[in-house]
Amino acid sequence: MNADNVRVAVLGTGIMGSAMARNLLAAGLSTAVWDRSASVMAPLAQAGAQVAPSAAEAVADAQVVIMMLPTAEVVTSVVFDGGVAGAFAPHAVCAQMGTIGVSATLEIGSRMGQLRPDVMFVDAPVSGSKGPAESGQLLILASGPAAAEPVVRPAFAAIGRKTVWLGEAGQGSRLKLAVNAYMAFLIEGVAEALELVGRFGIDQAKLEEAIAGGPLDAPIADAKLHKMEAGDFAPEFPLEWALKDVDLALAEAGGTPLPLLAALSAQWHAAVAAGHGREDVSAARLALNNPDT
Repeated sequence: MNADNVRVAVLGTGIMGSAMARNLLAAGLSTAVWDRSASVMAPLAQAGAQVAPSAAEAVADAQVVIMMLPTAEVVTSVVFDGGVAGAFAPHAVCAQMGTIGVSATLEIGSRMGQLRPDVMFVDAPVSGSKGPAESGQLLILASGPAAAEPVVRPAFAAIGRKTVWLGEAGQGSRLKLAVNAYMAFLIEGVAEALELVGRFGIDQAKLEEAIAGGPLDAPIADAKLHKMEAGDFAPEFPLEWALKDVDLALAEAGGTPLPLLAALSAQWHAAVAAGHGREDVSAARLALNNPDT
């Protein structure tokens, strides 16, 4: 499909959704936006986006609808209670790109199929936080009908570095939970390694020096190490969102308990309770010095 002819709507213009919308506009795609908070849409209007007064009006003419809403409850409310399901253009693609869990994704997709069998539902959560979103370098984990792929291709190319297609809807959400569990282990590992060098009386900069350029130098770990060293906990991926994904993974996993993930969940719940939830996930470092965690 020619990018010049693709009309896109973005529902949810927070940290991730606003970055997606800007990249869609930069790629020349006609883009409508809607968010529950009107104030976050003003900068997008200045960038050329069409600001819709309601979610239903945002999707009315869109061939691709990207949903970057925070929870399954919000998605359900917007799509089914807010009139979005009935407002989709015929043969549109609904791309659910937030991380809301496998069960909720499948339930929403099934309900959508009953109400709008002409609309293709794509489960396509993204891997990446603020920086990759702003630079159009997200990894998209897509699953759903094969016929949707050429329709979403121009939009996905504008917002992501790579799209991995995984088969039927639900597989994207499953892989996303595994990817974010891996990320969570890396970040908590960095936080605890920094805590260790501090307790050992070693300059924390020496940890970075020892790891840099070697097999342990993972980009996400390096980025969060720098934030922790600088005491910069401005949110790129808020801790409470990362914890949500950890808990979704535990809930969906089944079988015998996953001991490390369960322990990490307990630690991060304590960190959120201590007031670090709206800070970046790198604030896991702060929780190690809090006697209440």
